[in-house]
Amino acid sequence: MVKYKRITAYMIFGILTTVVNVAAYYVCYQILRVPNVYSTIAAWCIAVVFAFLTNKPFVFESRDWKGLTVISEAARFFGCRALTGVLEVVLMYLLVDMLSLQGTVMKILTNIAVIILNYIAGRYFVFDR
Repeated sequence: MVKYKRITAYMIFGILTTVVNVAAYYVCYQILRVPNVYSTIAAWCIAVVFAFLTNKPFVFESRDWKGLTVISEAARFFGCRALTGVLEVVLMYLLVDMLSLQGTVMKILTNIAVIILNYIAGRYFVFDR
């Protein structure tokens, strides 16, 4: 039961994180006309902060907010997310800049792979140690 609760919570907050990511990308890329790669990086930064603040208590039920615990978890969380962030930037560069596919649509599609990899990282390397 706990397993399904965690997966359900991750799905909910994963969707919300994706919405934050795509919305930030859209604002940067479509409205502000920031180049694709920079828009992807800015959106990633905003989404990762949102994801950490929601995943820690609501998905992985890590309730310890003491300085060293938060620093340790944040370092692992951001480190794992950096790896998938690089994957996302590379995919967005290839799909949007090189293949000229629609940016917002590609952002949504690349996030599917990233969400799966981020769950695995959060589950096994960040919060459940």
